[in-house]
Amino acid sequence: MQWIYLIPALPFLGALILVLFSRAIGKTGVSLIGCGSVGIAALITLIAGGQFIGGGWQQFTLPLWNWLSIGDFNIGITLHLDALSLAFTFVITFVGFLIHLYSTGYMADDPDYARFFACMNLFVGSMLMLVLADNLLLLYLGWEGVGLCSYLLIGFWYKDPANGAAARKAFIVTRVGDTAMAIALFLLVQHTGSLQLSTILARATQLWAQGDPTVTLIAFLLLGGAVGKSAQLPLQTWLPDAMAGPTPVSALIHAATMVTAGVYLIARTNILFILAPAAQATVAIVGAVTLILAGCSAFVQTDIKRVLAYSTISQIGYMFLALGVGAWSAAVFHFITHAFFKALLFMGAGAVIVALHHEQDMFRMGGLRKSLPGVFWVFLTGAASLVAIPFISAGFYSKDQIVWLAWSSANGNIGYWLVAIIGAFITAMYTFRMVFLVFFGEEKTHVHHPPGRSMMIPLYILAVCSTFAGFIELPHTLGHITMLSDLLRPVLPSVPLQFESTGLEWVSQGVAALLSFLGIYIIWRSLYIPFPVGLKEFWKNGWGFDMAYDRIFVRPFVLLARWNRRDMVDKLYTGLAGLTRSFHRAMSATQSGVLRWYIMGIVMGAVLILSVIIWRQYVV
Repeated sequence: MQWIYLIPALPFLGALILVLFSRAIGKTGVSLIGCGSVGIAALITLIAGGQFIGGGWQQFTLPLWNWLSIGDFNIGITLHLDALSLAFTFVITFVGFLIHLYSTGYMADDPDYARFFACMNLFVGSMLMLVLADNLLLLYLGWEGVGLCSYLLIGFWYKDPANGAAARKAFIVTRVGDTAMAIALFLLVQHTGSLQLSTILARATQLWAQGDPTVTLIAFLLLGGAVGKSAQLPLQTWLPDAMAGPTPVSALIHAATMVTAGVYLIARTNILFILAPAAQATVAIVGAVTLILAGCSAFVQTDIKRVLAYSTISQIGYMFLALGVGAWSAAVFHFITHAFFKALLFMGAGAVIVALHHEQDMFRMGGLRKSLPGVFWVFLTGAASLVAIPFISAGFYSKDQIVWLAWSSANGNIGYWLVAIIGAFITAMYTFRMVFLVFFGEEKTHVHHPPGRSMMIPLYILAVCSTFAGFIELPHTLGHITMLSDLLRPVLPSVPLQFESTGLEWVSQGVAALLSFLGIYIIWRSLYIPFPVGLKEFWKNGWGFDMAYDRIFVRPFVLLARWNRRDMVDKLYTGLAGLTRSFHRAMSATQSGVLRWYIMGIVMGAVLILSVIIWRQYVV
């Protein structure tokens, strides 16, 4: 596996080629480089995965070169492949390749086609660097890389000021979490003397007892970074506005890259959270609250992409809930299935949007199951997986595992379980509200441009994955297959249980399934739930978080900046600028354009120079 460096290197190289030579290679060359770099990285990942499993699941570290060396502190550009990084790398490259392939059709008429693929390649490369990093500094480099790429891609259509505002919002809000994470890195260096992940995790158990204030502070700061990137409360406000970018960008952000970075960070540093029970409990609480709030907001949206955006926030909430109760492998399992069905749903929505001449309002759609039957069936497959329809969807197996462990794990309780099944009920309602509005009823907008093969082939592949990917991990009640958790066991701790009961697990599965079908039935009977107008608007606007942040942070900061715009520092530089302008006016006055004045100036200058020479020679 000496060549695993090619996995992140190829997308980076693709981005560089597209930036420098896009005009020379033409549109076909851009497509080949953009898709091919990620596709070959996916192929190498499959080969590396085969060797990893065939070699007895031995972790592999590849030092490339020394990056920083300050006394005893050394940081290298070093890649590390274990079961956790392999799982994430597979999803990033495989789903990323399908999104790139889909983009060749979706973005075919865009004048900035090459710039789009350059940014997408850079995005994938940064995320791969993040998950393959052997140390937290290299991980942070990839972390900031995906932040930069999200800014570039959310604001890709920058001529619309609203898109630029959405990009800035994503960049600024995630900076809050990134700052917390940076402080955590400084504290880790101070107390462990290293940023090497293996060293930190080995020394942590020696340095700190469970509940130690220092490790608790570090864990909370890491959680701050995670909630920023993964759009969890209270830093979730950027993700719905991120829908300003092209639909393939939304698919990449939500399914394979940025929002899953926080899940990876917490899973990778699991020992620190185990040593900080308060921080780990907060992870569960944040996930539980987020999945309910985001689900309610998704239920009242009219834009199809915003429904899916709030859905992502909610599903990441399930992952956080799993991490918080110690179900580490369950969180990774749901990450994998979520990547498949959420990419499918976003790309299916993109196919609808293109077909309807970029219409995104669901209330202007309808009847598309007849005019777009292929899109309808793949979208329905993704919706079934999101809702966790029993037995026939991958999402059922991963979400069911989280719901059950939210109750039965040592850190779980009946409250978490209730929140999880209520979230399943809300998910069923908003998902099939979307399906019924878009694909059933009468056709309100005529199909202008049916999607081509380059867009449909990735959808068919993802539909298959969204159906069968769940069979890698089956519950006790349905065969007890544990391929994924067995693979992850050397890296992630097993979930401690407070009780085991096949009967109660059947009850949990039955209640969750019943509530999902009940949600579908209620929406089928009536698409328009009579919520109070004020509550509907409150949910639609994201529970007022944007308004609160605007009043608490943005307006006071802007007001303070206006008051402080003429402080002493500014006066110093304003004075220097004024002095420079005065000299400029004085010198420019000498450039009158009158020849005799120029001649007189030359003569006077010559006389002055000769006078100085004579004075120095005879007087001094």
